Amino acid sequence: MTTSPAQRVLELFDGQRLTPAQRRIARCLVDHANRAGYLSSGDVAALAGVSQPSVTRFATALGFDGYPALRDRLRVVFDGYQHAPSTVDDDPDSASGNQFQQALAAEIANLQRLSDTLRDPAPLAEAGRLLVESRPLPVFGIRAAAALASSFSYFAAKVHPDVRLVQEQGTLLADRLEQARAAGAVAMLAFVLPRYPREAVDALREARAAGLRVVTVTDSPVSPAAAESDLVLPAAVGSRLVFDMHTAPSAMVTVLLQAMCDVAPTETQARLEAFERSAATRQVFLP
Repeated sequence: MTTSPAQRVLELFDGQRLTPAQRRIARCLVDHANRAGYLSSGDVAALAGVSQPSVTRFATALGFDGYPALRDRLRVVFDGYQHAPSTVDDDPDSASGNQFQQALAAEIANLQRLSDTLRDPAPLAEAGRLLVESRPLPVFGIRAAAALASSFSYFAAKVHPDVRLVQEQGTLLADRLEQARAAGAVAMLAFVLPRYPREAVDALREARAAGLRVVTVTDSPVSPAAAESDLVLPAAVGSRLVFDMHTAPSAMVTVLLQAMCDVAPTETQARLEAFERSAATRQVFLP
């Protein structure tokens, strides 16, 4: 046994899709790992600053019948640690750093998984080809994914003649997608991240109904968005802190842009040079 009680408790929650309130509960149990198995649901609620029913919902979200079942599991975790040969300090932070270091270490692991996924570049190359050939190119992302969609659209517009950021929903979204299809679009790029907005998955269905092929950047090949996509580019999301970390999806944005540039290098270079000339004429950037 080479991990602290805090690390072993953290492993129970790692990779789970939890709400911000549930993450506060998880962090509370990690911070009090040495006695977590002996706290009542009321104790946990008070320590985490949430309601007692929230603690019960947290336990069931992890797959337990209720909080008592989770507490029993926490006791096993701690008792197993107590009876194992000790090779580390019992300080929760001594084995793998504080909560911020642990979160960043998890992001490094997410980037490594992304690197392993890209060992086969064929799906990425296919995505780049589809996006380059789609003129116009609608790009969709709402809520947590809105920033990624906006970032991709900003840079893609420098190498693609007609990028259309679409963030509407419902019938207005359907209008925008039908207009894009009528103008020549053959594909849509979508960013769909946890907690998977219902409207986002509906948007993928709308795009396919409009005759577009859907390329989706999401956190997992089995996310709810995958079933409504023609091509999935997975990039894991960090869930160690109260709010998700999107390091790997952000890296996917840049990697996907490169894949687009590789499809048409001559045209890409010409567009970039034209932009630089225009920017210099207009003095867009400081010297």
